[in-house]
Amino acid sequence: MAEFIDYYKILGIDKNASADDIKKAYRKLARKYHPDLNPNDAVAQRTFQQINEANEVLSDPEKRKKYDQYGENWKQADQFEQARQQGGTGTYYNQGAAGGGFEGFDFGGGEGFSDFFEQMFGGARSAGRSAKSAQFRGQDFNAQLQLNLNDVYTTHKQVITVNEKNIRITIPAGVEDGQVIRLKGHGGPGKNGGPAGDLYITFIIKNNTGFNRVGNDLYTTVELPLYTAVLGGEWIIDTPGGKLKLKVPPETQTGTKIRLKGKGFPIYKQEGAFGDLYITYHVKIPTGLTEAQKDLFRKLANS
Repeated sequence: MAEFIDYYKILGIDKNASADDIKKAYRKLARKYHPDLNPNDAVAQRTFQQINEANEVLSDPEKRKKYDQYGENWKQADQFEQARQQGGTGTYYNQGAAGGGFEGFDFGGGEGFSDFFEQMFGGARSAGRSAKSAQFRGQDFNAQLQLNLNDVYTTHKQVITVNEKNIRITIPAGVEDGQVIRLKGHGGPGKNGGPAGDLYITFIIKNNTGFNRVGNDLYTTVELPLYTAVLGGEWIIDTPGGKLKLKVPPETQTGTKIRLKGKGFPIYKQEGAFGDLYITYHVKIPTGLTEAQKDLFRKLANS
């Protein structure tokens, strides 16, 4: 059996952690181990996958409840309960997250059931007939979708291929790096007429812009010509949302910071809502001055 992975340990939190604790821990670790920051580092990439997997489960109250009870086999929780209710009279022994998970079992009925299945349903032979005809939910699938930051500035549709099947999905504006969304019923087929599993997509957002994204806010540095900084004027910059005209006050100093409310990144699933844009001005000193230009600066210095 594969080694049990403790999702709480992966995120560095305890079992009583709040939803905010989980979110903060995930974001901190996702930034640290992101593949873009750790190229060709297999250990970091594996850790990043484990972090995403842990967040996918613990950030969902229903999944977290199943995980706390069933450990690494939380995905089969409904199947365990279904088979137990239909054919089991035995005692259920909790071997959840703290106990290291469950042994796998054969859903085919008859011989070959594991010890856990016998404990749970009162013996393989008595449970075999019921389990064989029970409906079981299909397997969940996991996939990754890599996009550029500009791609998720607007809501758009895209076709992805999972297990040789094309699926058309809508990607809402504001999706974050490492965020996981669920597509219900797009996983593996169910057994004996059971429902299909779900598809979980983890988004990998690469920053292809000159802006740093922090939550829904954007940060950037704008270089101003000395003359514009001294005399004031207008300066146009390109943003993910298009061109933006800045009004520069006279005598603007290097390091001056401004905030443009509502000019940041779209807020996920909040139509028309945006974060803020923070700009730091950097005054560019001119080079290649003529002697006449230098003489003007000397006169200013001595005035």
